Amino acid sequence: MLRERVTSNLKSKTTKAGWVLPRASSSFADADAWTNIDCDVTPIDRRTWSAWTMFGYWFSDALNAQSWMAPASIIAIGLTWREAVVCIIFGSLVCTVPLVLNGMVGARLHIPFPVAMRASFGWYFSRFAVVTRAITALFWHAIQTYTGSTAMTQIIRSIWPSYLDIPNHIPESVGITTQGMVSHLIFWSVQFPILLIPPHKLKWFFVAKCVLVVTTSVAMVITMTSKAGGSGEIWTLPYGVHGSERSWLILSSLSSITGGWATMATNIPDFTRYLKTEKGVYWQVLFLPGIQLMLGLFGIICCSASKVVYGKYIWDPLEIAAQWDGPAGRCGAFWIGLSWVVAQIGTNLSANVISCANDICCLFPKYINIKRGVIIATITAAWIMQPWKIIHSAQSLLAFMAGLGIFLAPIAALLSADYWVVHRQKYDVPGLYRAHGRYRYNKAGTNWRAVVAFLVSVVPSLPGMAATVDPKLAPSVGDASKLYYMFYFWGYTSAFVVYTLLSHFFPAPETHIPATIFDDSDVISGEADKDSDAPDVTDEKLSGKVDTSPV
Repeated sequence: MLRERVTSNLKSKTTKAGWVLPRASSSFADADAWTNIDCDVTPIDRRTWSAWTMFGYWFSDALNAQSWMAPASIIAIGLTWREAVVCIIFGSLVCTVPLVLNGMVGARLHIPFPVAMRASFGWYFSRFAVVTRAITALFWHAIQTYTGSTAMTQIIRSIWPSYLDIPNHIPESVGITTQGMVSHLIFWSVQFPILLIPPHKLKWFFVAKCVLVVTTSVAMVITMTSKAGGSGEIWTLPYGVHGSERSWLILSSLSSITGGWATMATNIPDFTRYLKTEKGVYWQVLFLPGIQLMLGLFGIICCSASKVVYGKYIWDPLEIAAQWDGPAGRCGAFWIGLSWVVAQIGTNLSANVISCANDICCLFPKYINIKRGVIIATITAAWIMQPWKIIHSAQSLLAFMAGLGIFLAPIAALLSADYWVVHRQKYDVPGLYRAHGRYRYNKAGTNWRAVVAFLVSVVPSLPGMAATVDPKLAPSVGDASKLYYMFYFWGYTSAFVVYTLLSHFFPAPETHIPATIFDDSDVISGEADKDSDAPDVTDEKLSGKVDTSPV
C-alpha cells in the first residue's frame, strides 16, 4: 500500500498539474487567481507566538558568528571599543523603528510581507520589492550556511582529530577543500529537516538556541579571561583616526550596523503575523540592542584575551576554538561548535530561508507553499550559488551585498509610511488579495508615488556604493561617497518623507477607507470594525473564516 502511494505520488509529479497546490477555499483572491494557506491571512490556530517567542526569535537571529565579530570591523578601521559599543547600541536602536512600525502590520492584520507591500507599491510593482528581498535572503542564507559548516568542522574534529587530515582533492581555484566540502554537506544535511518545520511551530527552537548559545558564550568568555589572566589590553588601544575622518567613520559604522538589519526591518511582518497579540512587537526595542550589545562585548573580551594567549587578535569564536587541543580543549571546541551550528541554523530560519520562502510562495502561490519554497531556497543558496566561492574570492560581492541595504531601506520606509501616515492604519485586507482591487492604482498596477520615493532614496547613494564595491572608482566619486556613509538614515528618511508628501498632495482616494476591512462581510453588511487597533477583535472576526486545513 505504501509503495503504491509513493509510486502514484512520484508519477503525479512528472506533470505540471501534479505540482498544483489545493486552493484555499476561503481565500480573498479573485475567482480566476490562486492562493494557498501560507499566502492567506494567518489562521487563528497558527497564531501561537508570544512576547517570549519574539525574545527567543531575536536571540535566534542576532546570536550568530557575524554578530560576535561585529566590533571587529569598527575597531579595524581605527576606532576603539567605545565607538564599537556606541555604534552597536544606537545602530540597533535606529533599526527598531522600522521593526516596530512594520512589525505591527503583521501583528494586527496577520498578513505576510509580500501581501502588505501591495498597499504602497501597487499590485505589480510590489513584486519588485519581493524579488529584491528574496535575492538578498538567498545570498545571506548561502553565507550563513557556509559559516555553519566551519562550526560543524569543530564538532567533528573534537571527536575525531584526524578529520582535519583528510587529503584535499579539490583544486584551489574552487575555493574549498575536500574536508570543507564534507563539513558543508553534513551541516546542510542536519539543517535541512529543521528548516522544513512550519514557522508557527518554531518557538521552542528559538528558546533552546537562546539557552545553549548564551551559556556557551559566557563559558567561552570565562575560559579566555582565565587563560589570559584578565581581559587583555584592547581597552587601552589608541585611536587610529582623528578629526572629521573619525566622525565620518563613526557615522558609517552606525549605518552599517543598522543596514545589517535592513532585511529583517523590511519583512518582519512574515513573523509578527504569528503573534497572538501585538504587544510582542514593542519588546523588540529592548531585545535587539540588548542582544547585540551582549554578543559584541563577548567578542571584544575574547578577542582581547586572545592577543595575550595566542599573540594575535582573533575575532572569530570558531577560530579561537580551533586553537584548543587535548581532551579538555576538544571538549570545549565541541560545545562551541555545537552552539554555533544551532546559532547559524536559527539565523537561517529567522532571517533568511523562511523569508525567502514566503516571498516565493506569494509570487507563485499555485505551485509553491512555504515548505516547497524552503526546499528551493536552501538548495539554491547552499549548492547552486556555491557560497565558498563568495567567501573565497569575491570581496567586492560581499561589499555589494552589504550595500543592498540602500534598496531595502526605502522598501521598509514605504511600508511604514503607507500604513501609519498615509492610510492611518486602515487597510482593506481582502482588497490586498485582488488584482483589480483598490490597491491596483492604475492599469500598470504601480503606485507612481512609491516609484518616485524609491528613486529619490536610492539614486544618491549609488555612487558611494559603486566606490565601495570597486575602490578604483573612489577618485571619480569624490565627496558623493559620504552620503553612502549614512545610506540607511538617508534612504529610510527620504523615502518616508517623499512618499508621505506625494500621497498628501496627490492622493489616491480609492485606497482610503474609514475603517479597517478584515473580511468581505464588513463591506457587505456595512459593519466594518471601528477599532482597528484592537487585535482581539481582529482575531475574533477572522476566526473560522479562513481555511485552516493543512496543505
